[in-house]
Amino acid sequence: MENFATQNQENLNTEFRPRLDMTELQQSLEGVKTEIGKVIIGQESMIEHLLVALLSNGHVLIEGVPGVAKTITAKLLAKTVEVGFSRIQFTPDLMPSDILGTSIFNVKNSEFEFKKGPIFSSFILIDEINRSPAKTQAALFEVMEERQITMDGKQYEMQEPFLVVATQNPIEHEGTYRLPEAQLDRFLFKINVGYPNLSQEIEIIKNQHENKLEDKTDAVQKVITGAQLKNYQNLVKDVVVETQLLEYIAKIIVNTRENQFLYLGASPRASLALLTASKSFAAVRGRDFVTPEDIKEASYAVLRHRVMVSPEREMEGLTADEIIRQILEAIEIPR
Repeated sequence: MENFATQNQENLNTEFRPRLDMTELQQSLEGVKTEIGKVIIGQESMIEHLLVALLSNGHVLIEGVPGVAKTITAKLLAKTVEVGFSRIQFTPDLMPSDILGTSIFNVKNSEFEFKKGPIFSSFILIDEINRSPAKTQAALFEVMEERQITMDGKQYEMQEPFLVVATQNPIEHEGTYRLPEAQLDRFLFKINVGYPNLSQEIEIIKNQHENKLEDKTDAVQKVITGAQLKNYQNLVKDVVVETQLLEYIAKIIVNTRENQFLYLGASPRASLALLTASKSFAAVRGRDFVTPEDIKEASYAVLRHRVMVSPEREMEGLTADEIIRQILEAIEIPR
């Protein structure tokens, strides 16, 4: 009887053993969180969503009022990953060539040479993306989607990993250029960043008082190499998603198209984004399988910029997040 019980226990241990080893991935991401936490107090949700986007190889739009650590968090994240980093400040006079690069005539060989712009890096931080006109925005979004540019008939590939993190201010609209829905769809996530609570505000003040470093990024060390990140991204692709969860994702997306409160629903690209993000949420939490909670967690950031609230409901104060919450509550969770 004892041998039978032992054998059963061994079978159970084998049955529940993770199919993918997520140990190194989770430890590395915890290391990234620790490094960022040396400077940033609170904003755990923003940091986790940025890590998920990093694993998903997807671009991120961060929206929040000035001073809530949007830019500094992106800079700190870039410093924890050993890849190239560029920061581009968008302004009304910024031209596409200022981002992509331009051809310059070389007198020595009497030929034009292409000088690469700041977009040729792995981690790109775009500050105030809605400050530049449509032509410049379009040039950026083309690179984000195609991950390459064509200049003078020659194609130039972006080096992998390639991640764009853009920020914008939702309050000040003077001198800004609204991003069209088709361009917003290029972002995997839209992260809304709010104010810290009282205890977090106190910690922020204390941290600033005690930290004597002139440059806060000096406190942060590199944790992940570019090769490691690429391996993690490939590992996440193998995270298990049961058939009923695939159907759950489809029901959420289709519901946005049929919802009476929404003027515009989500496209199939949103389905794929939700699937990818759900896998990355599972990996960040050390699992090799997706749960309904991962899908629900990812739904807000994936969908809020891909749906449009009907004008009547928007005037009543109804937000995209509130409608997404209602959709998630209305759909039966797979068991």
